[in-house]
Amino acid sequence: MKPTNFAAHLTAFLTNYLPLQRNVSPNTIKAYRDSFVLLLRYCRDTRQLPPDRLSLEQIDPPLVLDFLNHLEKDRRCTARTRNLRLTAFHAFFRYLQTEEPGFLLPCQRMMAIPLQRQVPRVVDYLSPESLAVILRQPDLAKRAGRRDAVLMSLLYDTGTRVQELLDLSVRDVRLESPAQVRVTGKGRKTRVVPLMNNTVELLREYMHEQGMSGPEQLDKPLFRNRFGGRLSRSGIRYLLEKYTQSAYATQTPPHLPNVSPHTFRHSKAMHLLQAGNPLVVIRDFLGHAAIKSTEIYARADLDMTRKALDKASDKSPIKGIPSWQQDKGLLEWLSSL
Repeated sequence: MKPTNFAAHLTAFLTNYLPLQRNVSPNTIKAYRDSFVLLLRYCRDTRQLPPDRLSLEQIDPPLVLDFLNHLEKDRRCTARTRNLRLTAFHAFFRYLQTEEPGFLLPCQRMMAIPLQRQVPRVVDYLSPESLAVILRQPDLAKRAGRRDAVLMSLLYDTGTRVQELLDLSVRDVRLESPAQVRVTGKGRKTRVVPLMNNTVELLREYMHEQGMSGPEQLDKPLFRNRFGGRLSRSGIRYLLEKYTQSAYATQTPPHLPNVSPHTFRHSKAMHLLQAGNPLVVIRDFLGHAAIKSTEIYARADLDMTRKALDKASDKSPIKGIPSWQQDKGLLEWLSSL
């Protein structure tokens, strides 16, 4: 069976254009792939369009809009998830317009589908006291417990994304002064993150116990499962959930948010901000592409906002102005409206 033009271009987009020409990270490619998998299933199950016969002419804006509505109504997806799927389609049709000039107008119509307005996310972060309770939960008498304690300490200390932590190899860690870890983030951008002294000592003991000192270990995963392979995202989520539930029984009252690996990253950013570090420094530390992404922490810290308002009120020029409540003429006029 001859492949359709849609199948040919989608294959080239995922296997050639994104990884080789754009140097996109594997996680982004997987996210784009999953978006098209959902679209193909929708076409097959709802529109009775067999995926192996689907052509570019059939992938039009009305079809994509119906699919996006299906995500919201039937699959209960949030606006954020809807926008992530639409971003994958935008990227594909942006690529397609240079490969098939005859489809230039349909491509532009597809790229004109707007992203949906999102409700700003609430930043959940841990207080230093709550973080300390969670870090005390692993059983240090067991080998796995010692690994988990080092893993969570490094996750917080470096403020890494969970995938960045999972991708760390032994060669990425430097324990000599200046101690640091080399992290590869979104867009395969590499940044160097300094390590605190306590974390350095934990890592040194952990790496010594795990036998990671030899040159043959340099490309091995820093954190391994029981089979010697890299830990998975679901594995780390399971560990955090286990230790969070244990912390609930320890801390009274339990002021713990819904803890995920990203909560550790948020917590580090908030603690850096509360310590007086400028947003530019925090942006570079976290590996954000733009400072706009870092500003969510400044908006989330109500205590800092309140202190800033208190300082501003001390210099307010309106202290000497009489209260409008003393203007009885104004009150009478307002009452007559």
